Amino acid sequence: MHTQINKGIIKNIFFILLGSLISSFGINMFISKAKLLSGGASGIALIIQYLFKFPAGYSVLLMNIPLLILSYKCLNKRFTFLTFIGTISFSLFLIFTTPLKGVINTNDTLLLCLFGGVLNGIGIGIIFSNHGSAGGLNIISALIKVKYDNFNIGQISFCINMAIVYIATVFFGVTSAMYTIVAMFITAEVTDRVINGINKQKLILIITRKEKEICDGILYKMHRGVTFLYGEGAYTGKHQKILFCTVSLHQIPELKLIIKDIDNDAFMIIVDASEVREKGFKNDLI
Repeated sequence: MHTQINKGIIKNIFFILLGSLISSFGINMFISKAKLLSGGASGIALIIQYLFKFPAGYSVLLMNIPLLILSYKCLNKRFTFLTFIGTISFSLFLIFTTPLKGVINTNDTLLLCLFGGVLNGIGIGIIFSNHGSAGGLNIISALIKVKYDNFNIGQISFCINMAIVYIATVFFGVTSAMYTIVAMFITAEVTDRVINGINKQKLILIITRKEKEICDGILYKMHRGVTFLYGEGAYTGKHQKILFCTVSLHQIPELKLIIKDIDNDAFMIIVDASEVREKGFKNDLI
């Protein structure tokens, strides 16, 4: 078990480093080149960089030091460790990739905005999918969530990002602010797509006359748990066992083949499951 945990953490660290590198590429090669802003701590760091010529990587690091200390004291140690890795690597990669600003030979703000938003979103999505974060708002959100479970974290993030957009309007003009909103939107959408693509789960309901055979197929071929729900037909009044299970997105074709081979007339419903937490699926770290 310890070996599996260690392998899992090593894998998480590798992908957090990769995500941090990709995100820093998006910011330095595209967002920063177009003098746009990103959301959260990196957005504040870019404002400081544009106004005072102080590198964004150092600003991100300085802003996160007190937050990492709070995280260590108040939050799950594994979350804090992976966030520490994400914060340090993201800051360093922001510093090291600064010279790449001149690599992309275009001044088309729209193209820079689109590609910057996509790369930044891919990077953040990879980091989140591996239970880490690049610090900043993520640590604040986690701290607030621990203290006030019903607090709306999305509203905090929205307010901070809107404040960043307002600053962009004041100092860099309306056009820059509008492109910044587009870049933020693309980043958020791509982040969600990456996270959902990696961790996407499906909730399955199956009504069949051969529930035992299909149940065995799911249990022993797919190694997924099955629960029997008990239903009754409204018209026939017949009692019926309904199979209930959750599988990963990539297991859906295998499940369909199992059901088709056993009972081609089975009735199956596939529903998106936004979050699944249990053995075999992702777990809470906070």
